[in-house]
Amino acid sequence: MFFTTILSVFLFAGAVSNASPISAQSLIVFSPHITSPKASMIWCAGSTHNVTWDTSNIPAEKRESTGLVLLGYDGRNSENLDIAHPLASSFPISRGFVAVTVPKTVAPRDDYFIVLFGDSGNMSPKFKIRKA
Repeated sequence: MFFTTILSVFLFAGAVSNASPISAQSLIVFSPHITSPKASMIWCAGSTHNVTWDTSNIPAEKRESTGLVLLGYDGRNSENLDIAHPLASSFPISRGFVAVTVPKTVAPRDDYFIVLFGDSGNMSPKFKIRKA
């Protein structure tokens, strides 16, 4: 017991003493405003659309970042993101758009949204998806 306690103290002290500060570059976060889809839009299952975002203020350090687009809906105090089926991935954030195809299997709803992940996640306004 005593040995375990002493070992724990030394391991903790070693971990704390080796901690290094985060560089300033890693603290830069780019959260682009999603410009499409808009709240008034209606997409159909199986159709293809451009998800667009504003890149006018992208920091130089983030120009090479890649993104991920997920579809979600607002339901019972939870953002239901379909993380198992991304609509798009590994595209350059600096491009400002990516084409996505709405899965044919999504249910019609009035509360869908798009989330754009780069190093931060931004959510579009809610929009509608209808059957094809």
